[in-house]
Amino acid sequence: QVQLVESGGDLVQAGGSLRLSCAASINIYGFITMAWHRQAPGKQRELVAGLNSGGSTNYADSVKGRFTISRDNGKNTVYLQMNSLKAQDTAVYYCYARHIAGVYWGRGTQVTVSS
Repeated sequence: QVQLVESGGDLVQAGGSLRLSCAASINIYGFITMAWHRQAPGKQRELVAGLNSGGSTNYADSVKGRFTISRDNGKNTVYLQMNSLKAQDTAVYYCYARHIAGVYWGRGTQVTVSS
């Protein structure tokens, strides 16, 4: 069973930075796509940033220029560097991975940005 474990969520002031990590239980070379989604209270889960196996990235308009997704294949980990955080970035952030064998989600990590 593939597991994705997020870490790095915290309470931070507006304008601050955080780096989220998503550690996979298998070699991430096998993933077609890895991404970060988020869900704020009362809202639908939304895509924040995605990274495909070819290295292409995509971002939600609301985070472009502030967030960066990256991967470390040697550590089987995907990161989300979040800078210039805003109160509206407050949400539970979930790691997502699509593999030929299926789709997998982590349990989430809470990011709270105080204004």
